[in-house]
Amino acid sequence: MKKIIGMLTLALAFMSATHAQENPENPVKKVIKPSRDFVMFQLTYENWYNTPDSVNIGGIGRGFNAYLCYDFPIAKSNFSFAAGLGVGTSNIYFNNQLLVLNNPTGIATFRNVDSGGVNNYKKSKLTTAYLEAPFEFRFFGDKYNRNRGFKMAIGARVGMLINAHTKNKNSLTGPVITEKVSSKTSFQTWRVAPTFRVGWGNFSLYGSMNITQLFNSGQGPEVYPYSIGLCVTGL
Repeated sequence: MKKIIGMLTLALAFMSATHAQENPENPVKKVIKPSRDFVMFQLTYENWYNTPDSVNIGGIGRGFNAYLCYDFPIAKSNFSFAAGLGVGTSNIYFNNQLLVLNNPTGIATFRNVDSGGVNNYKKSKLTTAYLEAPFEFRFFGDKYNRNRGFKMAIGARVGMLINAHTKNKNSLTGPVITEKVSSKTSFQTWRVAPTFRVGWGNFSLYGSMNITQLFNSGQGPEVYPYSIGLCVTGL
């Protein structure tokens, strides 16, 4: 009798445990830690809007941005808000022109260098770098794994200029030499640019457009930089 009671007790315990696992009111909870798109890398094509005829942009402007972001989920929805910090860079190339930054007046001027069909200048470019804070309102098709599925984000980046310099290569004296001039005098210290990206998984198409001028008023042309490119996210 004792053996039978013992066997029945074990059977009841097994059935109770099985029922608890299958009972929808007492589900087995699975802990999932979703990807937060903590890291963003952006490779971009760079250009200026509202460029006057006196400025000859040539070649393909290039940029690179890198950000670390913290993501704040909005309740249990597929939306979140993110803020971060990083660096944004831009390279704009000029065709048969030099951008002169070291004028005594502090005004950035463009000087043509193609004389008599002879161009001794091999390359001329402007490089700018900003310490930036990106802000985004995000939507994720798969909130548990943001490394897959549709995603979209709108936001803005706010940047502080940390470097601006020109670099040109010329052969005026025979051998090719490189000249570099650094000056932030003619440039606005702050920039603000609305941003947009849309994609799938870790890859998105990215775009931004400055609503602030590149140069200080009266110290350069009234141009507004914009970027189009690829954004890679993860972690």
